[in-house]
Amino acid sequence: MGKRIRLVIFIIFIGSLLLSCQKGKEQYETSYHAKRDGIDILLKEELDIMQRKRNVTLAAVGDILIHDRVYNDAKGTEGYHFMPMLEKVQPYLSQPTITTANQETMIGGEEIGLSSYPRFNSPVAVGDALKTVGVDIVSLANNHTLDRGEQAIQRAISHWNNINMPYVGSYHSQEDSEKVRVIHTEEDISLSFLGYTYGTNGIPTPDGKEYLVNRINRKAIAKDVKKAKKVSDVVVLNLHFGNQYERMPNEKQKDLVQYVADLGVDVVFGHHPHVLQPMEWIEGEKGNRTFVIYSLGNFLSGQDEFYRRIGGMVQLTIQKEWDKGKERITLHSPKFLPTFVDFTEESESDYQVIPMYQLTDEQLTDHEKHYKEMQQHLSQWMPELTFIEK
Repeated sequence: MGKRIRLVIFIIFIGSLLLSCQKGKEQYETSYHAKRDGIDILLKEELDIMQRKRNVTLAAVGDILIHDRVYNDAKGTEGYHFMPMLEKVQPYLSQPTITTANQETMIGGEEIGLSSYPRFNSPVAVGDALKTVGVDIVSLANNHTLDRGEQAIQRAISHWNNINMPYVGSYHSQEDSEKVRVIHTEEDISLSFLGYTYGTNGIPTPDGKEYLVNRINRKAIAKDVKKAKKVSDVVVLNLHFGNQYERMPNEKQKDLVQYVADLGVDVVFGHHPHVLQPMEWIEGEKGNRTFVIYSLGNFLSGQDEFYRRIGGMVQLTIQKEWDKGKERITLHSPKFLPTFVDFTEESESDYQVIPMYQLTDEQLTDHEKHYKEMQQHLSQWMPELTFIEK
């Protein structure tokens, strides 16, 4: 994938925290020539690493919601092939330093029987395709997590582990759930990821196995955020919330985002409405700034209503600056790539995720008008938002 990252999973113990706080000053040398009175003089200057700036990019896509018509279209003579559906967006997903996705359906595999709405179970090949196109970590906490019970969850997590794909929001054990997922980049910028859902469609969590899915609970979120902040520069939160098919966030969404901003969360990626909702900057009680997109919509799904076929990839630049022994993190340059799920309606086949700016009128009538409207919708609270078009 060409991405320069490595995963570190932290178990928060007091001893490890003490060790992690002991940071050296690491210095390096550079040299250059300067001319003085016609004489070349070699100057050596020690540059403190804490006077530098470094940048990474973080991206996210929305719901990977695999209906039967999608996995039937992917079925071949030798398994399931989802790559043709994602090949047009692969260059965009693989470019950011870190890309995350909301895996809405459990990839429990064929052995326990594939299924669609209302209780999903998907082929493991979905995970393989996401790994190939550049996704680095997935969120599993959503209203469909418990659709097929613990068996599907355990099988899915086993496959995520087999392909070395980190996951958050659903875990195979209590011990697993207590580990903070942190991705460290070569730029010495670390990002932790958390995920929670409002509910599971009325399906109860098995007694004593709350680790199977993280539910939105403010005290639990506060505890987890506190742990994450101790071991990472940036805290990224996936929230499965809001009203389905509504294009604007409700007051409960806004209130929860303000709460996590006050906790010091840096980024919030919203999921569940299956349509795109706007993004904005939220100021926390300590003057910090939190980025939120309330809903990333569907990225790949079998839903055929117009706005449910539009999703995209949001991208942010994260800058870490060292100045006189102090570290400062800033987020800037939000970008968005709107996408459209194209398919042949008569045969429910040829599913493909396409950047909206590449569409033709044959694929979507009046595509330029729809693209412009989507730009206005997304940027209404964030006028500096730019759109990826190359």
